[in-house]
Amino acid sequence: MQKTIQDITVFADGLDHPECVAVHPDGTVWAGGEAGQVYRIAADGSEITEVVNTGGFILGIAFSPGASWLAICDLKQHCIWKYEITKNKLSLFANHAGDHQLRIPNYPVFDKTGHLYVSDSGAFREVSGMIYKFDPSGAGHVWHAGPFNFANGMALSEDGRTLYVVCTWLPGVESIEIDADGRAGERKVIALLPQTCPDGIAIDSNGDLYISCYAPNTIFKITVEGEVTTLIHDWESHTLCNPTNIAFGGKEHKQLFVAGLGRWHIARLEMEIAGLPLSGCATAEASTPKRN
Repeated sequence: MQKTIQDITVFADGLDHPECVAVHPDGTVWAGGEAGQVYRIAADGSEITEVVNTGGFILGIAFSPGASWLAICDLKQHCIWKYEITKNKLSLFANHAGDHQLRIPNYPVFDKTGHLYVSDSGAFREVSGMIYKFDPSGAGHVWHAGPFNFANGMALSEDGRTLYVVCTWLPGVESIEIDADGRAGERKVIALLPQTCPDGIAIDSNGDLYISCYAPNTIFKITVEGEVTTLIHDWESHTLCNPTNIAFGGKEHKQLFVAGLGRWHIARLEMEIAGLPLSGCATAEASTPKRN
């Protein structure tokens, strides 16, 4: 069902151009700012707290399985931070993956074992993106050398066997199969989105993908069968203004939270189908529909 601008509400206002959003199991919504802020927002949007500041520029964030800590990608510091929530402790998780210095660590995704995939966009207007994989200690390596055309948002399928990668300058979405030994398997383009700048991704319980685009102000839906439709388009560029990362949460996991780099708020969209968490959602028993 296509949504209209009237279906979008402002969930929380007063943030510093948030690029990212993630939902904690307790219902709080977390986001980052362009001056290194990490925000925790009350489940009803009534209170915004800056819990820590990295001094950088926050891109993607993700909660570890169990949500004891938050992985934070930092554009300015070229690193991934570890924020331990109950300890209120920020520490460096990684600035290298083996011999590779992180350049634009853009988006983190945990698997069920606590291993962390991180997209590195490479460089602006260069096809040089890659994907790293880190163990829980922070030791990492290049998991897929790409090259990807500005690797950006990512999400794991419910069964943990497919990693979806948004490539902004492709522009479109690719999938990478994860082999039984954990290595990167078959890579393919599953959708092209001409004349857009796709950025974020979320998955619903049917296995359909939602792709938020920095430009135009649009969220697309890509079904398991490969059909691309428009979920919502904000021609006013106000409520959805340069939408970047998206995440499901809220009541029955049927609310889609949208970060918009062009303004100062997190938007919220009511959905008919529940979503899957972007991290720690893989289960060995799950079966994800195959895409064409």
